[in-house]
Amino acid sequence: MADGSRPAGRLEARLAVITGASRGIGRSVARAFAKEGAHTILIARTVGGLEEVDDEIKSLGGHATLVPLDLTDFAALDRLGAQINERWGKLDILVGNAAILGTLSPLAHIDPKEWQQVLDVNLTANWRLIRSLDPLLRQSKAGRVIFVSSGVAKTHKAYWSTYAVSKAALEAVAGIYAAENQKTHICCNVINPGATRTGMRAQAMPGEDPETQPHPDDIASLFLELADAAYTGTGQVINFRDWIESR
Repeated sequence: MADGSRPAGRLEARLAVITGASRGIGRSVARAFAKEGAHTILIARTVGGLEEVDDEIKSLGGHATLVPLDLTDFAALDRLGAQINERWGKLDILVGNAAILGTLSPLAHIDPKEWQQVLDVNLTANWRLIRSLDPLLRQSKAGRVIFVSSGVAKTHKAYWSTYAVSKAALEAVAGIYAAENQKTHICCNVINPGATRTGMRAQAMPGEDPETQPHPDDIASLFLELADAAYTGTGQVINFRDWIESR
């Protein structure tokens, strides 16, 4: 028993950073990781949302550190690595989940400020997290990095320009980081969750019945597998539905 009250989980004593943790997939992953024994560092813009997740994690017997943070505050992301190093000296898991959709519009009509904002949140922030947290992941015996993408990264779907471009570039970043770490203990993979019952999905498909799509809690099972120290695959883009069918 890890703490005298529950069995040790598969992520026992591991430290995980999760972005976009106040809702949707990030919230479900935070709960799933905490239930399996990880201490989670939860990042989101909304304090109230983070506090709600923290209450849920405490009810599961877990522990979390809350970091209210806008991912476009790149200086704060740089400080995050130093703060984690000072307190823990390492990081085991990074889940780069936070993203924004932007406006679904013809490519030529996208406002330049919105284009930059989507790229800043969905792409540049994840690169800045790697830049800040890479030394800490190297201190782990099994560093695991998981990014979240989308099928539109490869399909060139009309009107999804900014979001699709940001996700395609993120997949390239993840693949390069995985290649650069072939001889280390760090594995980096990408999950394409597919259509999921989230606020972003509702924004993109306002007429769709959300009950027809998987709940984020279902998707969290794949994040758990890739975060496990026993999982050594790297450089992959894994479609959640394909993964379910292969089991």
